[in-house]
Amino acid sequence: MSSSAYVQLVDLVKHFGKVKALDGLTIDIAEGELVALLGPSGCGKTTALRALAGLQGLDRGQMIVDGKDVTFHNANKRGMGMVFQAYSLFPHMTARENVEYGLKLRANKIAADNRKARSGELLDLVGLSSHANHYPYQLSGGQQQRIALARALAISPKVLLLDEPLSALDAKVRTQLREEIRRIQVELGTTTLFVTHDQEEALSIADRVGVMRNGVLEQIAAPAELYDRPRTAFVAEFVGLTNPIAGKVSGGTIEILGGVVKTLPGSVTSGDGIALVRPESIDVVASKSGNATVFSASFLGATCRLSISLNDGTRVTAQLPSPEAAGLGAGAPVKVSLLDLPVFVKAAG
Repeated sequence: MSSSAYVQLVDLVKHFGKVKALDGLTIDIAEGELVALLGPSGCGKTTALRALAGLQGLDRGQMIVDGKDVTFHNANKRGMGMVFQAYSLFPHMTARENVEYGLKLRANKIAADNRKARSGELLDLVGLSSHANHYPYQLSGGQQQRIALARALAISPKVLLLDEPLSALDAKVRTQLREEIRRIQVELGTTTLFVTHDQEEALSIADRVGVMRNGVLEQIAAPAELYDRPRTAFVAEFVGLTNPIAGKVSGGTIEILGGVVKTLPGSVTSGDGIALVRPESIDVVASKSGNATVFSASFLGATCRLSISLNDGTRVTAQLPSPEAAGLGAGAPVKVSLLDLPVFVKAAG
């Protein structure tokens, strides 16, 4: 039902006064790929998406879709669908009428019967066929966002743009809808750029995730690679949780917690360093003669997060499957060691 396109963002630069929102951003998005842009507020991710949509001008750069430069095209000439954080549905229109709206505006004037058939296909795709005649006030937040998604897809866009579309929803609905978005995107094969501040959201549905800071793309990679092999200290600290542990670096390794582990590319190569160790990379076992004591334990369902005080005063956080953490409550003596996984090391101080 939908087409897709190869997208190139080339050296995008945008200033807002003295603030550089985009600083030479370059990204290629393959046909049918879902790329998520992730980063703190003000990092430039939304500016990049709005620029591609034609809603934000640039100081410099090119935006190319299927080999065609669309940098100076009006938004309605770019063949893109967009879903905003706010649902932005027309309150006086039914769900079906909202979905049909874009089709009515098309230059080729799609016939009414074809519009109805097309809107029916999309309502079925998002699981809301039975709500076709409902008005927005009669729909939940999640249902309204599904209608907004159907409306964006109704025109068979070459590129789908999602601007934090789930942030206004509660946690359970957000999880359900992100899975629906991924299912629909895969089914249709639509090239998609997804902007979010939610790490779990980005890592769970994207083919690749780009982490931005101060208008610069720090790293773009598949979710597992981004998490396991960060290339910069910012990415290592921003994505997921880390324990900063001081140690000595030499020959591509760092000595910490009584053991030696390899360092990742981009790390400090010698001298004092701070290893950024994932909680799940720390092994914890009960031991009366161990090197640490459990300070507190937080049950998280499938996992348990332990705050642990080492005998030298260092505090670390470990995360274990809940069955393995059974009995490791506050005050429990434990032995802490590292799994044999490489870590990113930043400069000390």
